[in-house]
Amino acid sequence: MKVAVGSDHGGLDLKETVISVLRSLGHEVDDLGTYDRNSCDYPDYAQKVAEGVAAGRYDRGVLICGTGLGMSIAANKVPGIRAAVCNEIYMARMARAHNDANVLCLGARVVGPGVAEEIVRTFFTVEHEGGRHARRVEKIRLLERR
Repeated sequence: MKVAVGSDHGGLDLKETVISVLRSLGHEVDDLGTYDRNSCDYPDYAQKVAEGVAAGRYDRGVLICGTGLGMSIAANKVPGIRAAVCNEIYMARMARAHNDANVLCLGARVVGPGVAEEIVRTFFTVEHEGGRHARRVEKIRLLERR
């Protein structure tokens, strides 16, 4: 899988952990920034990752900021993106299985590196269940077209 990863300054340290886990799972990873601790604006990185996923250049994305909330709000403005904030493993499992989420958002000030590793492993191994859940995801797509 080809994965885009981005963070703001608040998510920089956790981003390195996430990249390491993704590579250990055999995924190709593109780090789209930020690359230093200077204050920056999370919507810039959310846009880069979300547009890359929506255009099909990446299979999935991961975005990291202080809480994951700002990244998810910004990323979800891009049609075709289903970005989910996941603070624990069950949320990651359901985001994939039921919602077919294609962007994982993490909060570096909410989850530590150990929990983040397990969330990433779950998000990148669980498949969408389809069935009644596919019907619901299609309704999300219809909302985007309005």
